[in-house]
Amino acid sequence: MNKTYFVTGIGTENGKTVTAAILVEKLKADYWKPIQSGDLEQSDTLKVESLISNSNTKFHPETYRLTQPFSPHYSAQLDGVKIDLAEFNIPQTTNNLIIEGAGGLMVPLNNEDLIIDLIKKLGVEVILVSKNYLGSINHTLLSVEALNNRKIPIKGIIFNGEPNPATESIILKKTGLAVVAHIPLLTNLNKESIFAVANEINFTF
Repeated sequence: MNKTYFVTGIGTENGKTVTAAILVEKLKADYWKPIQSGDLEQSDTLKVESLISNSNTKFHPETYRLTQPFSPHYSAQLDGVKIDLAEFNIPQTTNNLIIEGAGGLMVPLNNEDLIIDLIKKLGVEVILVSKNYLGSINHTLLSVEALNNRKIPIKGIIFNGEPNPATESIILKKTGLAVVAHIPLLTNLNKESIFAVANEINFTF
């Protein structure tokens, strides 16, 4: 059975795009970024495409391509559009699919809806990316609580970057979630490093 996962983080700059690239390579999955806010010439779709070695992956177009690098609701306002949840539909594919979010769960899409509402609408499992830093326990537990409150299924957590056993153990104890993978800090980010991590790490899906 094909797998579809929504990769979201406990905040911004937690390594969602690198994580998504590794998952895409591991599963030889398709990739979809529903919203790109700014950096259209260096979008996350283009970044992931540049890091993938397999020939099976298809990159599906974004539903919204916003020109300004701000929160989607503000970028859309500046572009004179309103993001509408009804416009988002999972791409048709017979392959596995990795969906990458924008920022954290509470990032606003418009005056009513948040990223977490988009996840709920799509009806897919979440892989939550957590990066160890001061405050990451709080951010991770709040993210899990928000997902649980909306009855959004969580496949598990990926810990990204330098390990911290004390942090990770309390997160796992409090949430009861499984670890999908530990992704090391990648000093050289390229096709070779993504391929190596995807094939060496024992992912649990």
